[in-house]
Amino acid sequence: MDNTISLYEGRLVRLGPLDHAKDPPIVARWTNDPLLRYLLAGVARPFSVEATRKLLEKVEKQMEESKNLFHFTVRLKKDNRLLGLARIFWIDFHNGTGVLSLGIGDAADRQHGYGSDALDLLLRFAFGELNLHRLSVWPGADNPALIHLVEKAGFKEEARRRQAAFHDGKYIDVILLGLLHTEWEKKS
Repeated sequence: MDNTISLYEGRLVRLGPLDHAKDPPIVARWTNDPLLRYLLAGVARPFSVEATRKLLEKVEKQMEESKNLFHFTVRLKKDNRLLGLARIFWIDFHNGTGVLSLGIGDAADRQHGYGSDALDLLLRFAFGELNLHRLSVWPGADNPALIHLVEKAGFKEEARRRQAAFHDGKYIDVILLGLLHTEWEKKS
């Protein structure tokens, strides 16, 4: 891995910490989107700003206690505006595995390359810094943009869990995709 390249700063975005003071109003707005609620584990309904602040504090505490969970904000490099959220979770350091999730909050910020840039940073962090052997991602079938994004990065579909998630009033399939460290290295 090239040590001259920042782990947390890409061409367009940077990965940053959660900000309990500034982020809750924005993240609370995103909890109205079923696809973004899926990214926020345990959020099955829209949250108030105060409930979102408590959730972010809880997430921060979980990261400190578990040591196998990393949450990031995705921020626009030019003005540090919050664009989305990302996490690598259920990390099993013995087997070198983890699960990744990523979401860009506002529809107007999607399709500008921010997700691709953030995914590149997350993969560099997971494979280069954490030394993971494989990453998984589990998007719902109703999220073709994320499926396309991760497939473009080299993830391959490994399984499909039929009607395993309830989004926006209907049951949808969950697609299990995986990427090995060696596959990522070939694409990098």
